[in-house]
Amino acid sequence: MLRIEDTIFSLDILEKKFKCNLPLCLGNCCRYGDSGAPLSNTEVHLLDSIWPVVKSYLRPEGIKIIKEKGTSITDFENDTVTPLIDNRECTYTVLKDNIFICGIEKAWMDGKINFQKPLSCHLFPIRIKQFSEFRAVNYEELPFCSSGREEGSREGVYVYEFLKEPLIRAIGEKMYGELCRAADELKNKSII
Repeated sequence: MLRIEDTIFSLDILEKKFKCNLPLCLGNCCRYGDSGAPLSNTEVHLLDSIWPVVKSYLRPEGIKIIKEKGTSITDFENDTVTPLIDNRECTYTVLKDNIFICGIEKAWMDGKINFQKPLSCHLFPIRIKQFSEFRAVNYEELPFCSSGREEGSREGVYVYEFLKEPLIRAIGEKMYGELCRAADELKNKSII
């Protein structure tokens, strides 16, 4: 583990290689899981406010679930998450060329909204958990992301490098710079 201020990083983020490969994984991170995407309180309110715009991007089955359950729900662990279609894919997903992509992000790319997508989605396969005294930043190695691990290895891209933008969004540019310096130092000393 690596600690920077009040944040503890798993060394997997610095050691493992990863780069999403959508044509091979088909966006399965939006499709499989035991719950929807974790949401902050701010994101819950944002989803409510952008719903009228995002709705036009979504599939009928996603719209139906959101109308029934709301733009967010509380899951079995008492976390606020995005609702799911048939307890599988996120209600905010759309299919493009048989690939699951985020309808929220599509609306953002079209300039219709100012919110790209939930931070937990942007960070995936990194997960951040807040504890009373610190926050933990961990890497989830899931079977459906094998093509991302292979692509990262082929191109020599580490998890923290691939996820630079969402990590800066989550921890700030200063701490991200410190994380990069720590990674370089640990590599130079052959610790990782």
